[in-house]
Amino acid sequence: MNQLDVNGEQMETRNESSEIQQLLTTVLREQGRERKRQRRFRILWLAALALLLVGGLGGPIWVSDRLPNEFTAVIPISGVIGVERGTSAREVEDAVRAAYGAQGVRGIILDINSPGGSPVQSGQIYRALRRLRLEHPDIPLFAVIADIGASGAYYISVAAEDIFVDPASIVGSIGVISSGFGFVDTMKKLGVERRLTIAGKDKSMLDPFSPVDQNDQKNLQRILDDVHNQFIAAVREGRGARLQDDPDIFSGQVWTGGEAIKIGLADSAASINEVARDIIGAPVIMDFSVDDDWWTLLFDNFTASVVRSIGLSGTPSLVY
Repeated sequence: MNQLDVNGEQMETRNESSEIQQLLTTVLREQGRERKRQRRFRILWLAALALLLVGGLGGPIWVSDRLPNEFTAVIPISGVIGVERGTSAREVEDAVRAAYGAQGVRGIILDINSPGGSPVQSGQIYRALRRLRLEHPDIPLFAVIADIGASGAYYISVAAEDIFVDPASIVGSIGVISSGFGFVDTMKKLGVERRLTIAGKDKSMLDPFSPVDQNDQKNLQRILDDVHNQFIAAVREGRGARLQDDPDIFSGQVWTGGEAIKIGLADSAASINEVARDIIGAPVIMDFSVDDDWWTLLFDNFTASVVRSIGLSGTPSLVY
């Protein structure tokens, strides 16, 4: 073997060694990255688990030795009622259930300040509150309306034993509304032709780009009347003989707190502090608001977005 062959073999050996070293370096580097990814995953998993344990169980977590011996629990219900706005039936029911289960609670107040919202969520909250009252007959549940307790918010209020208002509160609006717009003439002016293909003769009910159909209007009115009757039945059940025999009560009209007391929509004028101190007899107030966990909020918002995107936008939305 001549010197050239020896040098060639040495160079080839060095190249092979270098390639093996590079391969080992790459493998070790990837293993290190994989270990880092696994550590990150474990850290994120533990963090998510901690969030679920601390804040995601659907109710406030109280340390029993920090609660006073006697107190009044207050659950705020403010803003538009609906699954996307932190006033869902699940949240309110969880908060009230947690308040009923807390040691030392002497009474519960719903702090109402809302113009209403979803008929479904309002009805579910009403039924949940009535059920919880039956389960805990020794702990009174009251509603205190602040600036406004109208429509769905009033629906919720009638589940309480008594309703307290300020003389200047806005109360009532026992009705249902569905609103929209029509763009038929606008499309004609713009020279736009509407092309609509449906399966199911009523699928395009109240399409804003099509002329008004009287049959669609009748169907919508039937739905509105049915939901309105559900609202009326709940008010009659909750208020009973306290209601005056006045058809205007269910017309959708609103009243001041003072007027509401006269016609039986409310019982008397009092603030949260006054009810806690003078009616319940437990002036110490504990806030039982429920901050929803991030996973449920994400899921609820995603679900609502999906519902809006799959063609249900043609269905009229109802609002209390």
